[in-house]
Amino acid sequence: MKEELIDKLAEILEVDQVSLNDELESFDEWDSLTALSIIALADSDYNKKLTNDLLKEFKTINDLVNFIID
Repeated sequence: MKEELIDKLAEILEVDQVSLNDELESFDEWDSLTALSIIALADSDYNKKLTNDLLKEFKTINDLVNFIID
């Protein structure tokens, strides 16, 4: 489940792969549209309510993954 989520995040961020330690803002594709895509992914695939304000608190891929999976 975790690996599947990481793969989906890499696809949204338009990179081949991501590391749990990667900082979200370090990606070229990190913008408001990407944030909306991640919010939609969390809701539709994992039934997690993620807001833009909450998303802004996450610094790394790991922070985001831990929220969505837990």
